Amino acid sequence: MEKLRLALLSGGISSEREVSLNSGQQVFEALDKQKYDILRYDPKTDLSRLVADAPDIDVALIILHGPFGEDGTVQGLLDLLDIPYQGAGVLGSAVAMDKLVSKELYEAAGIPVPPYVALSKGERVDSAQIVSRLGLPMVVKPSAAGSSVGMSIVREGDALPTALNKAFEHDNTVLAEAYIRGTELTGGVIGNRELEALPLIEIIPGKDHEFFDYEAKYTAGATEEICPARVDDVVTEKAQNLAVMAHRALRCSGYSRTDMIWREQELYVLETNTIPGMTATSLFPQAAKAAGYDFTALLDRLIELGIKEHQRKKALR
Repeated sequence: MEKLRLALLSGGISSEREVSLNSGQQVFEALDKQKYDILRYDPKTDLSRLVADAPDIDVALIILHGPFGEDGTVQGLLDLLDIPYQGAGVLGSAVAMDKLVSKELYEAAGIPVPPYVALSKGERVDSAQIVSRLGLPMVVKPSAAGSSVGMSIVREGDALPTALNKAFEHDNTVLAEAYIRGTELTGGVIGNRELEALPLIEIIPGKDHEFFDYEAKYTAGATEEICPARVDDVVTEKAQNLAVMAHRALRCSGYSRTDMIWREQELYVLETNTIPGMTATSLFPQAAKAAGYDFTALLDRLIELGIKEHQRKKALR
């Protein structure tokens, strides 16, 4: 069988560059070299080379996180270059990256979300009114950033301005959201038209972390992750259904991972990731492994789905 020429994109220019480079290296090591000739590109330095090589590239794997990688920009470039790629297209990538737009789409689809307030940089902020509406503690985070960058938990009203300033360093729109104390769950979905909900993962941040923040995500041993999650069949089915609903509401394809909180038999959707972490021990590969996909097989499946989605879209042109 003739090998596919695969462009592996990692690095980029977001604050999650180092995570992307690490993921890219692990993906490179896991890819079946009998199936793929792998060409590596860092969008920070190699976009012109990618454009020049495009006619000879069969498919791309985008292992980028945050702005200019997960937000539809790279996806749009690959569309222009007629290169298939895994995961969501321009629309799904862009709306999932924007937490405010995501919440609006979740609500329109009947997906439960925590109460929230959206704030724009430069507007007058009435801290007392926000506290009155959302209560304490509350979560403050940039609307369009990944890996919990710029996120804080506010426990006292006078700490709100500092948390807002921290979040505004990363985006011009910030969300203040009611803090739901409960069990953190994440649900993966894989597929294009026909979707498979993967086993749930329960996330338990270590005692040194208030929430599943950047360090908790990427420091070995900082977080306990249990798959399948220790919830009953009813909660499992409901959470998996919400993951599928969120995937569809945000116009995702290929795969996604939706984060949720479970409290007192109620589930709340927080956000959906269109390029989940892709080291062998990241959450999505863990869930896929529990469903029967080892890391190499998972990458093969995502590549296959990306090519099929590209063919479907191309047939409509």
